[in-house]
Amino acid sequence: MFASGRLLQACRITLFTRDNCSLCTTAKDVLSQVGNKRPFVFQKVDLALPESRPWRELYDFDIPVIHISKAAAKEEDVGMAGKAVKLMHRFTPEQVEAKMDKVQSS
Repeated sequence: MFASGRLLQACRITLFTRDNCSLCTTAKDVLSQVGNKRPFVFQKVDLALPESRPWRELYDFDIPVIHISKAAAKEEDVGMAGKAVKLMHRFTPEQVEAKMDKVQSS
């Protein structure tokens, strides 16, 4: 019961990525470090997939990008990407946790 309660309060982190991206590999490692300390719901958007075309047009040269939202928030919408709480390119576990704190307190 406690674990499910924690997940209801958790953040969702969406990683915009593609294969053969060394910065994306580093970003996944950072998210793994964060996940060892606190729970979050993870989603991945592979920009190489045809259904990810709108995201590829937005983030093609900026990956990795993460959006951080409340776990219960609506699914990602490319039209609202400008308002998303995000980190791009290189980021640390501390930066991710700070953004998670910001989302959880809002």
